[in-house]
Amino acid sequence: MVLQAHTQKVNLPSTNAMLEQQNAQQRMEWALAHLPGTFVLSSSFGIQSAVLLHLATRIQPEMTVLLVDTGYLFPETYQFVDFLTKRLGLNLKVAKPDFTPARLEENFGKLWEQGLAGLNRYNQLMKVTPMEKALDELDVGTWFAGLRRQQSGSREQRPVIEQRHDGRYKVYPLIDWHSRDIHHYLTEHNLPYHPLWEKGYVTVGDWHTSQPLTPGMQEEDTRFFGLKRECGLHL
Repeated sequence: MVLQAHTQKVNLPSTNAMLEQQNAQQRMEWALAHLPGTFVLSSSFGIQSAVLLHLATRIQPEMTVLLVDTGYLFPETYQFVDFLTKRLGLNLKVAKPDFTPARLEENFGKLWEQGLAGLNRYNQLMKVTPMEKALDELDVGTWFAGLRRQQSGSREQRPVIEQRHDGRYKVYPLIDWHSRDIHHYLTEHNLPYHPLWEKGYVTVGDWHTSQPLTPGMQEEDTRFFGLKRECGLHL
């Protein structure tokens, strides 16, 4: 089923109150019918990414799936991208930064080893800037993403829909899902977790700033050495 969008003024408080009572599929269908296109779904192809990729492409098979490839992804992530692209027939667009890993390190060193300021600069150069460029090139009106409140304290207050400073809408169909919901969906549809799930990873980004969950850690501590949770794409 492919739904056509109709642009109209959205009352976010009342809309979010309504969508809180809806399931993930209903949230996506409402957004596709009422929010402005072009529509894209961003994915890191992380641990649980198969859920929203499957859900979204069942509703709108041709939706563009946008991946930011920093050049520092795990080999297992590239394998996962290839597997899910073929399995789900994804319309994948890969956004890349202006800096290759070699050029980045030549110019700035290993920014991820330079404290919080280095991490922020790295994320801006290698993730945020290429994503913003891709959104502009695609003339995106509505952006779907897989954020969930359970994942970190920084996401606990996120609504189903929010509007960015540039006017684009962001929609989080899975915002209130728990890990058990993810597991049930993957099992029901015979979908895999990311390969590194079996090695203790609960979230996966670049290889140099991701680590497996160990006793005493919170999930959000497994990224960016515990210095921060968000890379900047969803702030």
